[in-house]
Formats: sequence, C-alpha cells, structure tokens
Amino acid sequence: MTDVKTESRIQVIDRAALLMDAIGRYSKPVKLKTLGAETGLAPSTAYRILQSLISNRFVERDSNGGYRLGQKLLQLSNRLHSDIDLRGVSLPYMRELCDRLGETINLTIREGDVVIYFEKVTPNRMMHVNQIVGSRAPLHVTAVGKLMLGLAGEDEIESYARRTNLPAYTRNTLSSLSKLEDACMTSIRQGYSLDNEEAEIGVGCIGVLLFEKSGNVSAGLSISAPIERRKNEWIGELKKAGEEISRHLGYRPG
Repeated sequence: MTDVKTESRIQVIDRAALLMDAIGRYSKPVKLKTLGAETGLAPSTAYRILQSLISNRFVERDSNGGYRLGQKLLQLSNRLHSDIDLRGVSLPYMRELCDRLGETINLTIREGDVVIYFEKVTPNRMMHVNQIVGSRAPLHVTAVGKLMLGLAGEDEIESYARRTNLPAYTRNTLSSLSKLEDACMTSIRQGYSLDNEEAEIGVGCIGVLLFEKSGNVSAGLSISAPIERRKNEWIGELKKAGEEISRHLGYRPG
C-alpha cells in the first residue's frame, strides 16, 4: 500500500514538472487547452495540478485564464545565484550605466528556451522602456538570447528552431533558421548583439554576456531604449561594464 502511494506522489510531481516545462516554453500566458495538448494530460487532471501549483505560487493564472510561471520560481532562481551574488555584483554597474545613458538596464538569465528578466534599473525620465522583472522572452527575439544561442553553437540553434518554430513577434523577428544563425554567430564574433525591434516595434536593445569563474555564461546585461534613441557608442560602455561584472564573478579570460 505504501509503495502505491509513493508511486502516485511521484507521478504527480512528474506531471507538475511537465506542465511547468510547457508553460516555460511560452513568453505569454498559456491556455489550459494548449497545456493539455502539449503534455498529453486530460484537461481535468491538468487543471487540478495547476490549481495546486498556483496555491504554492509556482504558477499564476491571469484574468483571461492563461497560465504563466510564478514568482516563487524567480525567488528560487535568485537563491541559486546567491553564492556568487549576481544581483549584488551587477546592480552598481547597472545603476551607473542607467545614470550615464538615461536608459533602462536589464539583467537576464536563461531558463530553457527563454530569458527571464532577473533585475532592472530604470531612468528617471517619462519615456523609457519598462521591462517587468520576472517576465520572459524567447531567445531569438532578444539581444542577449541570440548571444546565448550563438555561444551554444549551430547545432543548438537548429535544435532551438525546431523546438520553437521561431514565432514572429514583429516584422523584424528573425523567423528563418539561416538569418538567425547568421545573427547569432556574428554576435559572438563581435562580442555584443542587437535587437532591432525584433520583440517589440519601437524598442531596440544592445546586449552582452556575463561569465562566471568556470567560464560558463552566468547572465546577460542589456540596454533597452526607444529605437530612435539607441546609440552605437553605448556598445563600448556596455562591454566594459560586462567585463567588470564578469571579473567580480571570478571570470578570467583565457
């Protein structure tokens, strides 16, 4: 009897993980019908598990009935990075960049096929880009995401394209594999990447990667600005800040 109960509890955990994985593949809230189709779970089963995840703040449900990953996961992710204090190391540089350039500075981490906005600093001006901490965006529409894909190599870019089908969010989204590969590999060679209104019309970004002691990517640092205000001369300043943060995280090039 005990073995049956244990097996049942493990199955529930597996199903909950399936649902959270499916939700995490989308940058916008997902309907129950879609989650059922993605996971193969009956709607009634998926609904019961989602209600439990909501009560534990691992999942949130919006006013339109869509499901998204909850703030509890972001808090756990923060604890994961607490050993190197990613936020604490990065914030002084982010504030300095924001004060000097007058634009929004973002700290992002990768989770599966999306980046999560982990921290931000916004300028004291009426018109600025407002990224929501905890929100998600597909890798192929963000400057930092394209760098992360490029560093993983062409096989990973192709695998990502197959998994996601490269959905278009604006007319500038890189929705073909060849264009995405070119952009990702060019970004790696030059050490920075651009988002040219690929996620949102009117918004342009510049991104660089942050590295930890092991040489692995720790996070991404980016500037978001109205496209008409974005300046190429910011690239050097962003790269310098990224190098300094990486150094404080223990990274030593070469």
